[in-house]
Amino acid sequence: MNQLKPNILWICSDQQRYDTLGCYRNEFVNTPYLDQLAQNGTIFENAYTQSPVCTPSRAAFLTGRYPRTAGCRQNGADIPEDEVLITKILSDNDYFCGLSGKLHLSACHPSVCKTMERRIDDGYSDFHWSHHGGGGWGMNNEYWQWLVDKGHKYEFQTYKDNKYIRLGPPEELHQTTWCAEKACDFMEARSRDGKPWLFSVNMFDPHHIFDAPIEYLERYLKILDDIPLPNYKEDELENKPWWQKYDHEGAYGQKAGYSYAEMSEKDHRLVKASYWAMCDLIDHQVGRMLKTLEDTGQIDNTIIIFTSDHGEMLGDHGIYLKGPFFYEPAVHIPLIISWPGHIKPQRSKALVELMDMSQTLLDAIELPHHPGMQGKSLWPMLDGKENADYHKDSVYCEYYNAMPWHQNPTAQATMVRNERYKIVAAHGLDEGELYDLKEDPGENKNLWNNPEYIQIKVNMLKLLCDRMAWTVDPLPLRKANW
Repeated sequence: MNQLKPNILWICSDQQRYDTLGCYRNEFVNTPYLDQLAQNGTIFENAYTQSPVCTPSRAAFLTGRYPRTAGCRQNGADIPEDEVLITKILSDNDYFCGLSGKLHLSACHPSVCKTMERRIDDGYSDFHWSHHGGGGWGMNNEYWQWLVDKGHKYEFQTYKDNKYIRLGPPEELHQTTWCAEKACDFMEARSRDGKPWLFSVNMFDPHHIFDAPIEYLERYLKILDDIPLPNYKEDELENKPWWQKYDHEGAYGQKAGYSYAEMSEKDHRLVKASYWAMCDLIDHQVGRMLKTLEDTGQIDNTIIIFTSDHGEMLGDHGIYLKGPFFYEPAVHIPLIISWPGHIKPQRSKALVELMDMSQTLLDAIELPHHPGMQGKSLWPMLDGKENADYHKDSVYCEYYNAMPWHQNPTAQATMVRNERYKIVAAHGLDEGELYDLKEDPGENKNLWNNPEYIQIKVNMLKLLCDRMAWTVDPLPLRKANW
């Protein structure tokens, strides 16, 4: 192949917290392919999303702009027509871009979306949309059509009448497998034309419903009693924002089940087992995609990214799923980037933000940044020209009524975290959270009202104010020269 620009395989799972891979020191999971990818590339130990829910996060890392700046601060909102995605920039520069799975930059609930979600000029030419595996969202869910073509339909069954997990289809019929198959087909086709490409693999796993195939769940059932219970201290929510106590009684503002107190220790372990099993399935399908790159001779000229849009509470702090929560399980995500011969194999301790990815890719392929972008490229760290253990002094995350579950008052909160401390401001309320991550890495002790931390609280609130100010849209550019 006579190609100068690298290909880009961008794998983004949904709702996968950072501590779900062996390379992030999880001793239970079975993730050999991602562990090897991390060994051959750069693994970021402190990567953070810009929102703990889907659409705002995805808009941020695809535009390089903060969620509210990009006009995508809520699930169920539509990204504005004039926003510029990294895929559009690449498409305009001779890249062929494709996608399988989710996009989720516009509303896609069946109440507003009868076919598939609305798209802007996003640069994707090969588009295989499947918002998720189960349920009834969108008649154009291509994954369901794939099942029909194979003589199947999406089906699940409960596990021994347990209402918290389900048994999904076998691996060969799973949505994650379909996403990987579409990626493999794309990569094989592109290997024959020599044109640079980007492919987004956006599987729905390990997002709830927790529906791992039985063949992946079985390994965890054999060690179920050894699986750790969630990180939750009795009464730890008493001095925290009201929506945490509310969701403790049931996820999604008590609309989605998972009432912590009603769940037994076995229930908690089963949910974690299914979640981890879904992560193992993702890893196996990543291995399938890597093999396709090797078999087609493209592995040495392909930037491979693995990440997720945000995390999952998984019962930690007495809460399941997601929402206005800024604990590490919700906002700390995996990030691995590999390109043999170009990206240095290393573990980075630097604080990095997922929205930095757009500028990073543009630097990697030597294209100018879009003037509206607000991140900071990771490329100088990746190619070894700058210290891999420092990138930014802090990371920032926001939640502005991002889902409709929490009203009276509406949940509005922002977070900033530096190397040692994390603060969360519950806007409109005289409450919030402050954690000393050195003394309390589990974030169980809220120091917001602790008089011994008053100066630290003031300093962190000032930092939060500064970071919020920096979300101002750099566009439109000033036209006058005065």
